Amino acid sequence: MLFLAFVVLSSCKSAVIPSFTSQRPPVSPNYENASTWAVLPDSYPENLKRWQTTTTALEADIFYIYPTLNIEKKDLRWNVPVADSIQNVKVIEKAVYFQASAFLNAGKLYVPYYRQAHLRSYTQYEKGGKEALNLAYSDVKEAFKTYLIKYNNGRPIIIASHSQGTTHAVQLLKEFFDGKPLQNQLVAAYIPGIAIKKNEFDYLKLMTDPTQTGGFVSWNTFKKNYYPKTYDKWFKGKEVSNPVDWDKSNESDRSDHKGFLFTDDKLYTQALQVYVKDGLLWISLPHFPYRLLVLGKKRYHAGDINLFWEDIRENASLRVESYLKTHGMLTENNN
Repeated sequence: MLFLAFVVLSSCKSAVIPSFTSQRPPVSPNYENASTWAVLPDSYPENLKRWQTTTTALEADIFYIYPTLNIEKKDLRWNVPVADSIQNVKVIEKAVYFQASAFLNAGKLYVPYYRQAHLRSYTQYEKGGKEALNLAYSDVKEAFKTYLIKYNNGRPIIIASHSQGTTHAVQLLKEFFDGKPLQNQLVAAYIPGIAIKKNEFDYLKLMTDPTQTGGFVSWNTFKKNYYPKTYDKWFKGKEVSNPVDWDKSNESDRSDHKGFLFTDDKLYTQALQVYVKDGLLWISLPHFPYRLLVLGKKRYHAGDINLFWEDIRENASLRVESYLKTHGMLTENNN
C-alpha cells in the first residue's frame, strides 16, 4: 500500500521542464528540399483541394505561418523537429485545412514546416521560451528567404498567420517589409491571434477599408462582454480589425457575416455579429446547429480564422484584385 501511495503521489507531480540549453536543438531544415514544406503550389494536400475553386490567374502568393500545435504538457521538448510526423499531420489537417485554406483562391500557397516552439514558451518566456521562439523564427526567416529567391519572382505577397505564427509574422514584417522595398509587393498581412501594439510598425498600418492594400489586419476573438484576466496587460489599447465589414465600424450585422468553417466541414453563414472593443473582438453566440456546445465558451482564440473563413476568403481575393489594379497589373484573366 505504501508503494502504491508513492507511485500515485509521484505521478501527480509536475514534470520537471529541462532548461533550453540542456536540450540539443532539432536539426535545422534546408528549405531547398521540398520535404521541409508542408505545402507548395505544385503539391497541395488532397483535402485542401476541395476548397480551391480557382486554379488559373493566381497572380499573388500566400506565405502562411501556422500556430502552436504542440500543447502537450508531457512533451518536454522546447522545439519540434520539422520531421515530426505527428505534428506535421496536425499542420496539414488542422492549421492548413481550417486556416490557410481561406486564402487558396487569392494566390499560390506556401507553408513551410518550422521548429515550432512549445506552448509553454509564452508562459515561461524568461526560462527558455524566448530562445525557443527565436529558434522557431530563425526557420521562418530562412524559409521566407528561400521563397523569395526560388519562388517569388516579384509577385505580390500576402502574409497570413495565427497565434505563434503571428509572433513570427510580426518579426518577418519588420525585417523584410516595414519601410523596405519589399513593402511595395505586400498585398496585405492577415495576422490575428496575437495582440498588436498601435506603434508596432513604423510604416505598416492597420487597414480600415476592405480594398486597402499594403497594411495589416489583426484581431483576438472573445465572447461578447467578456474581458480576459490578462486584458489590461495584453489587449487593452491594441489594434483590432473588423473581420466581417473590414472597415472602421465597431460592429456588424449578423446578415453581413459570410460564413465560418466548422469541424464538420460545413460553412455556416450569417452566424454571428462582431463588436470591436478596445483591444478585443467580441462575437455573439454563433447561430448554428451545435451552438449549445459553445454556450459557455468565452475565449475563441482557436477560431480566430475559421470563424471568419468565408469573410477572409472573399476579402483576400478582393485585396489582390485591388492591388493588381493599383499597380497596373490587372489583365483580362484576372477579371
